[in-house]
Amino acid sequence: EASASSNLPKEEKEQQEAIEHIDKVQNEIDRLNEQASEEIFKVEQKYNKLCQPFFQKRSKLTVKIPNLGVTTYVKHPQVSALLGEEDEEVLHYLTRVEETEFEDIKSGYRIDFYFDENPYFKNKLLSKEFHLNKSGDLSSKSTEIKWKLGKDLMKRSSQTQNQASRKRQHEEPESFFTWFTDHSDAAADELGKIIKDDIWPNLLQYCLVPDMDNEEGEGEEDDDANEEEEGLEDIDEEGDEDEEG
Repeated sequence: EASASSNLPKEEKEQQEAIEHIDKVQNEIDRLNEQASEEIFKVEQKYNKLCQPFFQKRSKLTVKIPNLGVTTYVKHPQVSALLGEEDEEVLHYLTRVEETEFEDIKSGYRIDFYFDENPYFKNKLLSKEFHLNKSGDLSSKSTEIKWKLGKDLMKRSSQTQNQASRKRQHEEPESFFTWFTDHSDAAADELGKIIKDDIWPNLLQYCLVPDMDNEEGEGEEDDDANEEEEGLEDIDEEGDEDEEG
């Protein structure tokens, strides 16, 4: 190889040497990035533990806010698209949602939904867990929902969709609760990621978002008021002109 490279023209030889040096430098960069990942993981693990008492305190306080859960999910731009009318009815019985990182946060997390007694299912707690195995594959498992007689929203969702497809009408979204039974591709579970990374860190950010319908209604009222004022001004101007005439 040395003799082959020595026979290369000067420019090509310099390029070859530059590529070899870049490769060595890149190896050092990769090594430092791996080291940084380990350090970041240790910091995340440390602060995850420090946050736990505050998460617990926050959970106790959120119980005092009626309909916090359903309001948050209805106002979230992505989650709201997954909710049918009956899903929203069920979520009115939701008292709180908690996300818990496993002690080794690399190994996964669990999301717990706590419910009051309700006419839809017997469970007081529905959970979904995400586990990362040693090979790096993510899998999930969840609580079996014990639906009350005639209240299984997943069956209703399926029947509604079949009827809609036959009639070529707009299909209702699948029930939100099918999420608890869908373990087909845990790595692509967008709802789990949204709850973990977007909703859980700041529970009030969507709850406090103003209702767009109300805002639009107020805007229309303001427009009407402005138009009335302009109309009165026009009448006054016409009256002044008549008096001058």
